Amino acid sequence: MTAERFADRVALVTGGASPIGFGIASRLAADGAAVVLGDFDRERLQLLGAKLEAEAPGRVHTVLGDLSRREDAAALVDATTGRFGRLDVLVNCAGGGVIRPTPDHTEETLRATVDRNLWTTLNCTLEALPVMSAAGYGRIVNVGAESVRNGLFRHAIYNAAKGGVHAVATGLAREYAEHGITVNVVAPAWITTPEAEARIAASSEAERADWAAFTDQIRSTIPMKRPGTVAEVAAAVAFVASEEASYITGQTISVNGGSSML
Repeated sequence: MTAERFADRVALVTGGASPIGFGIASRLAADGAAVVLGDFDRERLQLLGAKLEAEAPGRVHTVLGDLSRREDAAALVDATTGRFGRLDVLVNCAGGGVIRPTPDHTEETLRATVDRNLWTTLNCTLEALPVMSAAGYGRIVNVGAESVRNGLFRHAIYNAAKGGVHAVATGLAREYAEHGITVNVVAPAWITTPEAEARIAASSEAERADWAAFTDQIRSTIPMKRPGTVAEVAAAVAFVASEEASYITGQTISVNGGSSML
């Protein structure tokens, strides 16, 4: 890590109160960026915003909103440029699907999965692109999912949403290449977080047994036989969001322990 990598750059991280989103924001801040966290979880956003502000005084701003609503995405981008005067990096990390066997989905869970993942990405990207185009510079990084590539148990509906997150990146990468904007996807496989481990530990015995069987299935698809870490995802995002990656666009960077290799 180097505090000079993002010197004078401004990064907006959606889903900034989620474990992966906050990990990405922390990495970008450590590398010198001013960072805006956007999320709909008021309590966690306030808590984590204060934590990051202590590490990067004067370079952190938080904005509450439901980014599946276009007006909230517009307010988030306006708040970013209003606070810091520019927007160089957009990390679309807002997400969170309902992971369950496909026949168990309801109309509500179907819409929630698409809203949280695809609509948040579309709305924030559409609001950020004019700002970046006017500046002649931008880095857009969509946090996708390895399950889109390899197929994964219970992930069909989640993949429908994240597949759109992957697909829009290639179209935008070609469309905006001459504007100085790159668009890429970082696709994590199974990532462990303290928050997820705590939820499982607090669940019922039957739920813990089901989760153990599920993770055994996932582990069987990963040659490294372990989950990834938030830091490993954040490192990949930081690279493709940097000026060093100026000739990389329209790509999916898998952080996957080898679960797919093409």
